[in-house]
Amino acid sequence: MIIVTGGAGFIGSCLVAALAQRGLDVVVVDRLRDGGKWRNLRRHPPAKLVAPEDLDGFLSGARGVEAVFHLGAISATTARDGDLVWRTNVALSERLWTWCAQNRARFIYASSAATYGAADRPEQFSDAPETLPGLEPLNLYGWSKHVFDQHTLKRMKGSDAVPPQSVGLKFFNVYGPNEYHKGSMISVVKVKYDDVRAGGPARLFRSDRPDIADGEQKRDFIWVGDVVDVMLWLYDNPQVSGLFNCGTGIPRTYLDLAYAVCDAARAPRDVTFVDMPESLRGQYQSFTCADLSRLRAAGYDRPFTSLEDGVTRYVRDYLAGSDPYI
Repeated sequence: MIIVTGGAGFIGSCLVAALAQRGLDVVVVDRLRDGGKWRNLRRHPPAKLVAPEDLDGFLSGARGVEAVFHLGAISATTARDGDLVWRTNVALSERLWTWCAQNRARFIYASSAATYGAADRPEQFSDAPETLPGLEPLNLYGWSKHVFDQHTLKRMKGSDAVPPQSVGLKFFNVYGPNEYHKGSMISVVKVKYDDVRAGGPARLFRSDRPDIADGEQKRDFIWVGDVVDVMLWLYDNPQVSGLFNCGTGIPRTYLDLAYAVCDAARAPRDVTFVDMPESLRGQYQSFTCADLSRLRAAGYDRPFTSLEDGVTRYVRDYLAGSDPYI
């Protein structure tokens, strides 16, 4: 049995689809609520759907759990309720880690590039354990992930009771199908496609830094299929533990992304700039770039999808297709 928390969400449902293709028994921990989120699981319904508030009770009687992929979290970078974020992103994660240690289940969880805060040079995006104390996340979400990263590595060093595999993945800017329920946290690719489909220009935020031109902010954008491939590789290599970046290692500008969307949609390269919302100023990462040296050293040698290829696939196979879901 495989447990996927957040399994009806964006990355989680894509992982569930891949696990289902392998014929594995998957339990999803998530809420479907009253929107269209159920469509993320339409083609690959889980063996069981467990509400997050029922997870502890479910685990108390669970047997034969091989691995837990812990992807559920409050992931909004604009989250303000610190107590709720702590309970969800830190306390729940620690209970799951402890349960996996006690029950000999493998534990693979989602961290975030938001932990890197205002880092703006490639060398500042190292996932080496010794760099953790120096990180300063810009928002509550990034801080909560940073706290759990630190707690996990500390427990790995100092406790005899650890999961047989414990891996944290610092996801960078992931885009792709099944993200449509995410509201304001949906990927820039989808938002720009909606701009273009409506017949207008692709709108980008003006830079909030005098040293970076409008549209020249750079992020490490990664296709969701590549993220799933990394998680499946970890599942296939239980000897690998640690904290790893999960990006492409190639930062691209927002202008690059907007042009890729326009090209994929077969529309003119029309871009305009708008002011950044006040709520994002001072909390916005103008540069991210995954250092992949440790993931490569651990044995992951597959190539990553280029921004142009990933955006084209997303737009033409899903957003502009008859069915946008995996």
